[in-house]
Amino acid sequence: MKVLIACEYSGRVRDAFLARGHDAWSCDLLPSETDGPHIQGRVQDVLSKGFEWDLMIAHPPCTYLCNSGVAHLHKDPDRWKLLDMGAGFFRMLLEADIPRIAIENPIMHKYARERIGGRKQTQVIQPWMFGHLEQKATCLWLKGLMPLRETNNVKDEMMALPKSKRERLHYLSPGPDRWKERSRTYEGIAEAMAIQWG
Repeated sequence: MKVLIACEYSGRVRDAFLARGHDAWSCDLLPSETDGPHIQGRVQDVLSKGFEWDLMIAHPPCTYLCNSGVAHLHKDPDRWKLLDMGAGFFRMLLEADIPRIAIENPIMHKYARERIGGRKQTQVIQPWMFGHLEQKATCLWLKGLMPLRETNNVKDEMMALPKSKRERLHYLSPGPDRWKERSRTYEGIAEAMAIQWG
Protein backbone atom coordinates (compact mmCIF):
# COMPACT_ATOMS: atom_id res chain seq x y z
CA MET A 1 0.00 0.00 0.00
CA LYS A 2 0.95 3.63 -0.42
CA VAL A 3 0.79 5.07 3.09
CA LEU A 4 1.00 8.69 4.24
CA ILE A 5 1.88 9.34 7.88
CA ALA A 6 0.86 12.97 8.28
CA CYS A 7 2.33 15.24 10.94
CA GLU A 8 5.02 12.74 11.95
CA TYR A 9 8.66 13.74 12.45
CA SER A 10 9.73 10.70 14.54
CA GLY A 11 9.36 8.15 11.73
CA ARG A 12 8.01 5.49 14.11
CA VAL A 13 4.75 4.72 12.31
CA ARG A 14 6.33 5.18 8.88
CA ASP A 15 9.13 2.76 9.75
CA ALA A 16 6.68 0.14 11.07
CA PHE A 17 4.90 0.16 7.69
CA LEU A 18 8.18 0.21 5.74
CA ALA A 19 9.33 -2.89 7.65
CA ARG A 20 6.29 -4.71 6.29
CA GLY A 21 6.99 -3.80 2.68
CA HIS A 22 4.67 -0.82 2.23
CA ASP A 23 5.52 2.39 0.38
CA ALA A 24 5.24 4.60 3.45
CA TRP A 25 6.06 8.30 3.69
CA SER A 26 6.02 10.64 6.66
CA CYS A 27 5.24 14.33 6.23
CA ASP A 28 5.85 17.14 8.70
CA LEU A 29 7.06 20.74 8.87
CA LEU A 30 10.05 19.38 10.81
CA PRO A 31 12.74 17.12 9.34
CA SER A 32 12.50 13.42 10.17
CA GLU A 33 14.45 12.25 13.23
CA THR A 34 15.32 9.01 11.44
CA ASP A 35 16.38 8.20 7.90
CA GLY A 36 13.56 7.22 5.60
CA PRO A 37 11.09 8.56 3.05
CA HIS A 38 10.02 11.96 4.42
CA ILE A 39 8.40 15.04 2.93
CA GLN A 40 9.35 18.14 4.88
CA GLY A 41 6.51 20.55 4.28
CA ARG A 42 2.80 21.11 4.66
CA VAL A 43 0.54 18.08 4.48
CA GLN A 44 -2.08 20.28 2.73
CA ASP A 45 0.34 20.61 -0.20
CA VAL A 46 0.93 16.86 -0.34
CA LEU A 47 -2.81 16.13 -0.32
CA SER A 48 -3.53 18.73 -3.03
CA LYS A 49 -0.91 17.36 -5.46
CA GLY A 50 -3.11 14.43 -6.46
CA PHE A 51 -0.97 11.56 -5.09
CA GLU A 52 -2.96 8.35 -4.75
CA TRP A 53 -2.75 7.25 -1.10
CA ASP A 54 -4.32 4.00 0.12
CA LEU A 55 -4.06 4.89 3.79
CA MET A 56 -3.35 8.00 5.84
CA ILE A 57 -2.53 8.00 9.54
CA ALA A 58 -2.44 11.56 10.85
CA HIS A 59 -1.21 13.07 14.10
CA PRO A 60 -2.39 16.71 13.90
CA PRO A 61 -1.33 19.20 16.59
CA CYS A 62 -3.63 18.98 19.61
CA THR A 63 -2.67 22.10 21.61
CA TYR A 64 -5.98 23.92 21.08
CA LEU A 65 -8.21 20.86 20.67
CA CYS A 66 -7.47 18.67 23.67
CA ASN A 67 -9.54 18.61 26.83
CA SER A 68 -6.51 19.32 29.02
CA GLY A 69 -6.22 22.83 27.55
CA VAL A 70 -9.88 23.88 27.54
CA ALA A 71 -9.52 26.14 30.60
CA HIS A 72 -7.09 28.36 28.67
CA LEU A 73 -9.81 29.21 26.13
CA HIS A 74 -11.63 31.26 28.74
CA LYS A 75 -8.46 33.04 29.88
CA ASP A 76 -7.09 34.04 26.47
CA PRO A 77 -9.54 35.17 23.74
CA ASP A 78 -6.84 34.73 21.04
CA ARG A 79 -6.95 30.97 21.58
CA TRP A 80 -10.44 30.78 20.02
CA LYS A 81 -9.00 31.76 16.64
CA LEU A 82 -6.24 29.16 17.06
CA LEU A 83 -8.90 26.61 18.02
CA ASP A 84 -10.76 27.37 14.77
CA MET A 85 -7.55 26.93 12.76
CA GLY A 86 -6.65 23.66 14.52
CA ALA A 87 -10.15 22.24 14.10
CA GLY A 88 -10.19 23.27 10.43
CA PHE A 89 -6.92 21.41 9.85
CA PHE A 90 -8.24 18.34 11.71
CA ARG A 91 -11.44 18.37 9.65
CA MET A 92 -9.48 18.73 6.39
CA LEU A 93 -7.57 15.56 7.30
CA LEU A 94 -10.76 13.75 8.31
CA GLU A 95 -12.41 14.60 4.99
CA ALA A 96 -9.40 13.85 2.75
CA ASP A 97 -10.12 11.82 -0.39
CA ILE A 98 -8.33 8.71 0.88
CA PRO A 99 -10.20 5.40 1.37
CA ARG A 100 -8.68 4.53 4.76
CA ILE A 101 -7.93 7.17 7.38
CA ALA A 102 -6.92 7.14 11.05
CA ILE A 103 -6.52 10.40 12.95
CA GLU A 104 -4.91 10.32 16.39
CA ASN A 105 -5.43 12.96 19.09
CA PRO A 106 -6.03 13.17 22.84
CA ILE A 107 -9.56 13.47 24.22
CA MET A 108 -11.14 16.60 22.71
CA HIS A 109 -13.10 19.30 24.51
CA LYS A 110 -16.66 20.04 23.40
CA TYR A 111 -15.78 23.22 21.49
CA ALA A 112 -13.33 21.31 19.31
CA ARG A 113 -15.83 18.49 18.72
CA GLU A 114 -18.43 21.05 17.60
CA ARG A 115 -15.94 22.47 15.08
CA ILE A 116 -15.17 19.08 13.53
CA GLY A 117 -18.86 18.45 12.90
CA GLY A 118 -19.62 16.74 16.22
CA ARG A 119 -17.87 13.56 15.14
CA LYS A 120 -16.82 11.55 18.17
CA GLN A 121 -13.74 9.33 18.19
CA THR A 122 -14.16 5.72 17.05
CA GLN A 123 -12.10 4.31 19.92
CA VAL A 124 -9.81 5.20 22.81
CA ILE A 125 -6.59 3.26 23.21
CA GLN A 126 -3.92 3.15 25.92
CA PRO A 127 -0.19 2.28 25.66
CA TRP A 128 -0.67 -0.54 28.20
CA MET A 129 -2.89 -2.31 25.65
CA PHE A 130 0.20 -2.64 23.41
CA GLY A 131 2.93 -3.68 25.85
CA HIS A 132 3.96 -0.32 27.38
CA LEU A 133 3.83 0.16 31.16
CA GLU A 134 2.25 3.60 30.80
CA GLN A 135 -1.12 5.22 30.49
CA LYS A 136 -2.07 8.01 28.08
CA ALA A 137 -5.57 8.00 26.62
CA THR A 138 -5.36 8.38 22.85
CA CYS A 139 -8.42 8.75 20.62
CA LEU A 140 -8.65 7.43 17.08
CA TRP A 141 -11.08 8.71 14.45
CA LEU A 142 -11.32 5.96 11.81
CA LYS A 143 -12.63 5.79 8.25
CA GLY A 144 -12.54 2.50 6.34
CA LEU A 145 -10.54 0.81 9.13
CA MET A 146 -11.39 -1.59 11.94
CA PRO A 147 -10.61 -0.45 15.49
CA LEU A 148 -7.17 -1.52 16.71
CA ARG A 149 -7.12 -4.73 18.74
CA GLU A 150 -4.88 -4.80 21.79
CA THR A 151 -1.77 -6.93 21.35
CA ASN A 152 -0.16 -7.19 24.79
CA ASN A 153 -2.23 -6.03 27.77
CA VAL A 154 0.10 -5.13 30.65
CA LYS A 155 -2.37 -3.06 32.69
CA ASP A 156 -1.99 -5.10 35.88
CA GLU A 157 1.81 -4.75 35.82
CA MET A 158 1.51 -1.04 35.05
CA MET A 159 -0.92 -0.41 37.93
CA ALA A 160 1.69 -1.81 40.34
CA LEU A 161 4.01 1.06 39.39
CA PRO A 162 4.02 4.47 41.09
CA LYS A 163 1.78 7.04 39.39
CA SER A 164 4.82 9.07 38.30
CA LYS A 165 6.09 6.06 36.31
CA ARG A 166 2.83 5.03 34.67
CA GLU A 167 2.04 8.67 33.81
CA ARG A 168 5.63 9.44 32.80
CA LEU A 169 4.70 11.81 29.99
CA HIS A 170 2.47 13.88 32.27
CA TYR A 171 5.34 14.31 34.74
CA LEU A 172 8.01 15.29 32.22
CA SER A 173 9.96 18.37 33.26
CA PRO A 174 9.09 21.56 31.38
CA GLY A 175 11.43 22.32 28.52
CA PRO A 176 11.61 23.16 24.83
CA ASP A 177 11.37 19.51 23.70
CA ARG A 178 8.69 18.31 26.14
CA TRP A 179 6.01 18.52 23.44
CA LYS A 180 8.12 16.37 21.10
CA GLU A 181 8.51 13.58 23.65
CA ARG A 182 4.79 13.69 24.46
CA SER A 183 3.79 13.49 20.79
CA ARG A 184 5.82 10.41 19.77
CA THR A 185 3.76 7.34 18.96
CA TYR A 186 4.52 4.35 21.19
CA GLU A 187 6.32 1.63 19.23
CA GLY A 188 3.80 -1.03 20.25
CA ILE A 189 0.96 1.08 18.84
CA ALA A 190 2.91 1.77 15.63
CA GLU A 191 3.52 -1.97 15.22
CA ALA A 192 -0.17 -2.76 15.79
CA MET A 193 -1.18 -0.18 13.17
CA ALA A 194 1.21 -1.65 10.60
CA ILE A 195 0.21 -5.26 11.27
CA GLN A 196 -3.56 -4.75 11.55
CA TRP A 197 -4.08 -1.98 9.00
CA GLY A 198 -1.33 -2.98 6.59
